[in-house]
Amino acid sequence: MIERERAELARRVERYRNGRPALELIGRTVIIVDDGLATGASARVAVDVARTREAGQIVVTVPVSPQETNRELQELAIEVISLQVPPRFRSVGEWYDDFSQTSDDEVASLLHQASNPEEGTDK
Repeated sequence: MIERERAELARRVERYRNGRPALELIGRTVIIVDDGLATGASARVAVDVARTREAGQIVVTVPVSPQETNRELQELAIEVISLQVPPRFRSVGEWYDDFSQTSDDEVASLLHQASNPEEGTDK
């Protein structure tokens, strides 16, 4: 599962970065944000990448996570902030009114807008 997540992460990095260089993480605090943790596989991969790139402190923030996954990530010596840690967790989606997927095109567009704020503004 971790290898599958790594491959998906690499695909998304290529698509979303669009030729831009990676940010320097050495010694920096990295905040990893997810829509929620189920197994925590995606978060573990993101933590591994941040560690490999020598991040200082690593914080994972989510709106909801199961107790076990929350505990496992905390054991990796990272800070985990979860707004809800319900005793009976079934799925991340049950905590959302709309849990539809965000397309790669939408993510790429939003990242482009964020890195080029002068575009799309009236001058």
